[in-house]
Amino acid sequence: MKLSKESKGMGMPWEDSYGYAQAVKVGDTIYLSGQLSHDAQGNMVGAPPLDEKGRILDHANMEIQMRQTYENAKSLLGQFGATLDNVVEEVLYVTDMDAAFAVAGTVRKAAYGVEKPNVASTVLVTPRLALPTQLIEIKFVAKV
Repeated sequence: MKLSKESKGMGMPWEDSYGYAQAVKVGDTIYLSGQLSHDAQGNMVGAPPLDEKGRILDHANMEIQMRQTYENAKSLLGQFGATLDNVVEEVLYVTDMDAAFAVAGTVRKAAYGVEKPNVASTVLVTPRLALPTQLIEIKFVAKV
């Protein structure tokens, strides 16, 4: 039995170079690949300073990157006629747990538009994400 999938993208160069879909809808479920804080041209919003070895020196832009990441997820969900209200699960991958926790409550509440988002959420720390200036990546699952 062939699975019926509908996929969407954002036109970012890494979609073709890595070879993946930004989002895939199967039945009433939308799976969003890890979203990050790029603008429409693929430039990192809130890029932190790096040392000579390409390591992040400062995580102060975590809030800027987190806000942009949620905006990108909204845009991608919108391609399916969905919103963040349809999200049932998210997984946040961050490069600094303290910086993420310092801003996550405020940013998430603003993104979802409610004081206590009705979303299962997991936060994991990792030493590095796909792009050197990336502080956060968020994976989403939504139901429509």
